Amino acid sequence: MSTIDLYRTVRLIRRFEERAIEFVRSGEIVGGIHPYVGQEAIAAGVCAALRADDLITSTHRGHGHVLAKGVNPARMFAELMGRESGLNKGRGGSMHAADFSLGILGANAIVGAAGSIATGAAWAHRRLGRSTVAVTFFGDGAVNEGMLLEAFNLAALWSVPVVFVCENNGYATTMPVDSAVAGSITGRAKAFGMPAFTIDGQDPEKVLAATTAAVERARAGKGPTFLECTTYRFDAHHTFEHRARLNYRSNEELAAGWLRDPVEIQGARLSADDRAAVDTEIEALLDAAAGIALGSAHPDPEAALQYLYASPEVFS
Repeated sequence: MSTIDLYRTVRLIRRFEERAIEFVRSGEIVGGIHPYVGQEAIAAGVCAALRADDLITSTHRGHGHVLAKGVNPARMFAELMGRESGLNKGRGGSMHAADFSLGILGANAIVGAAGSIATGAAWAHRRLGRSTVAVTFFGDGAVNEGMLLEAFNLAALWSVPVVFVCENNGYATTMPVDSAVAGSITGRAKAFGMPAFTIDGQDPEKVLAATTAAVERARAGKGPTFLECTTYRFDAHHTFEHRARLNYRSNEELAAGWLRDPVEIQGARLSADDRAAVDTEIEALLDAAAGIALGSAHPDPEAALQYLYASPEVFS
């Protein structure tokens, strides 16, 4: 992916999230979201290394991942607003976005749970003779979850073509990582015999380079790789913090985090004219996307049980 394309992706994610926060404040998005502001380089760099038929699983903070994998922003806005034109017809919402046609097997509100889904899916595709690779995203808080460690074990044992991407933003909700993780995060993966690396998660090009190597290794049948991407969440863990005003981070810490803004890091690699052109393009795209979402119908309450069960005969 070119320098300008990487910038386009980080800029798209940033402005999408900022607009989504505005929709939370206006009431168009009910219940709030987990903003991805500050972590855009990871989604952009990782997904740029993937083929269209590769797979991802995501987290409760997953808008950036699905946008980077190619989701139409209008459908994502609509899903957040609970509209029929949404990715999952308004039934999934922020934490359950999925689009199988794009290889997005779903965001997941259960911390660490998506790792086992990605591992199983990658294993199944390999059994079918395909060269598909799966990537699973999770936060630093997930490395203490048993289901993720079990996924590590099976992925390493069976040489599954999966890449584990830890987005270490320093906090599991409000708990500092140093208070929650004994030893090192990469040490978790190394204990299962897989290569593990710590990457600058604020630089899209460094993330892309590391992920490209991991994906090539997986596709060649050499098994899983673990990438710890160090990053910083600029906004709240959840938008409820905008009202609750939790004081677990100082103003000085937040200001220091903003000094390594992935949008600025990648934007500095472009000419002023190219950057302005991309910014204008993204604003127009999101204007149109928001308009489509806001104009979409809400689901009919009579259809509340549609898609809930595998068979409609359950109620016949």
